[in-house]
Amino acid sequence: MTWTYHPDLLATPVPRYTSYPTAAEFSGTVGRADMEQALDGVSANEPVSLYVHIPYCHEICWYCGCNTGAANKTGRLAAYLEALHAEIETVSRTLAGNGRVQRIAFGGGSPNAIEPDQFAELLALLRDRFAADGALLSIELDPRSLSGPWFEAIGAAGIARASLGVQTLEPAVQAAIGRVQPLDLIRVATDELRRAGIRSLNFDLMYGLPGQGLAELGDTLRETAEMQPERIALFGYAHVPHLIPRQRRIDDSALPDSELRFRQAELGHRMLTHANYDPLGFDHYAVAYDPLSLAARKGGLRRNFQGFTDDTAEVTIGLGASAISQFPGLIVQNDKNAGRYRIKAMSGLLTAEAGVVRTAEDRRRGRIIERLLCDGEAELGGLLEPGLRDLLSPFLDRGLATIECGKLRLPDYGRPYARVVASLFDTYRQPAARRFSNAI
Repeated sequence: MTWTYHPDLLATPVPRYTSYPTAAEFSGTVGRADMEQALDGVSANEPVSLYVHIPYCHEICWYCGCNTGAANKTGRLAAYLEALHAEIETVSRTLAGNGRVQRIAFGGGSPNAIEPDQFAELLALLRDRFAADGALLSIELDPRSLSGPWFEAIGAAGIARASLGVQTLEPAVQAAIGRVQPLDLIRVATDELRRAGIRSLNFDLMYGLPGQGLAELGDTLRETAEMQPERIALFGYAHVPHLIPRQRRIDDSALPDSELRFRQAELGHRMLTHANYDPLGFDHYAVAYDPLSLAARKGGLRRNFQGFTDDTAEVTIGLGASAISQFPGLIVQNDKNAGRYRIKAMSGLLTAEAGVVRTAEDRRRGRIIERLLCDGEAELGGLLEPGLRDLLSPFLDRGLATIECGKLRLPDYGRPYARVVASLFDTYRQPAARRFSNAI
């Protein structure tokens, strides 16, 4: 069914809800002591995931909202890795052998901003200190700085999953966002990653980019489908130059308007489902045999700071500057400033500097938000007070949502409104249009 554009329902920017409460609610009153207490509370056999942040890239893209800097000085990278090693020692010592690390994800920035041998040394330390020899490994990669030694390192490490930052395959659009990477480079990277043993490959793509119309997006989607990545994340570009100064290099006048963005998301959904990708959440797609699709069919799709995932661990420990850790009752972020992070880590301190304590009500609402975004439906559990029903009325009246027996459902054509509907359960949200991205 064709998606219907209701501009009034999409007018207010909303969070992407990779957590609840969101990072907008982080406070400096939460920090190191809370992190230490949370780590002390991890039980002996509790499943744990690690996220390792490398906040550097060889080239900085103009659109990027990540906490990343230029990897143009070997001394800078060496100093950061020294601090990261020190933090690993401190966190593992605090855990005191508790927790079973089942997954390790490397993100950034670009993990391949460091040298392959540095990566191998980092992985060896993680495996040793966290007894994580059998952990599932995933990595985010910048195809522009991938080379033979890196493909060899990926194969030697036994990494199973990788995500390539592709964004767009149209040369003019690439030039408009400061990320030039020829199609042949992406094809070679894809082939080499397959040879290195990657079993689940994701392409990050974007719509809403400057100079990008339906034709340009359609060409990128067709070329992507031909390369057959197991997963595709199709994000809407968030243009917030008041928050991300590097975005000021992007020509605002060349950006698609709200309705064109909506139609681009719709085109992506139609083309990718026709190419036999299962739609997951509101902006992810995967082939039927990929673990992400399998998890979705079993009701096990989750959402965390890395996006949609099949990771069921309730504890994720973030390592590195600005990395976020999540526990059932706590979300906490490491110091964003690489210099301050290094001082704390090298002093043997936990580097957490902001976060939020999650109340029972936060967790209740967080479960509803997560299920709406992952499954398109959620049990409200008696939460449907009169005021909330009034907020839902515009969506119910237009058939974009239904409520039966205490369960809120979004039909497939209600998918583009999922974040807006989810935001109605957010008691922290304020009408601050400049804080968040467009809902579509």
